[in-house]
Amino acid sequence: MGIRKAVLKDAAGIGNLLDQLEYPGTKTFLAKNIGRLIDHPDEALLVFEEEDKILGFISLHFIPQIALEGDFARISYFSVDESARSKGIGRAMEEHCAALARERGCDRMEVHCHTRRTAAHNFYFRQGYEESPKYLMKKFK
Repeated sequence: MGIRKAVLKDAAGIGNLLDQLEYPGTKTFLAKNIGRLIDHPDEALLVFEEEDKILGFISLHFIPQIALEGDFARISYFSVDESARSKGIGRAMEEHCAALARERGCDRMEVHCHTRRTAAHNFYFRQGYEESPKYLMKKFK
């Protein structure tokens, strides 16, 4: 089937991919979050499906800007099943999202990727991303 919009019934497959990203324990709230995202006008939640199995997913947010002419898109979560990596699925999903971002008037796409995910960094560099070294965060407990 390939790339398509996510639906609620994809929760188990997306949950498996989140487990692979080391985000365990999402099963109690994942369906609720998927429901919020699939209905949000500034979100694209996509899956890559093959033979009724979810092999990848990506969550892309479109963020309007006030001081820049173009908006930007941010990848918040992106995973390809360990068994299906290096088969072009990630590249196809990222390129599909880049096309969506251009259609929405975005002039860039960004992703925050933990320092321990060196294989993911290499993927993004191959896709044309550049490092932007400063990222600050304030957590609420």
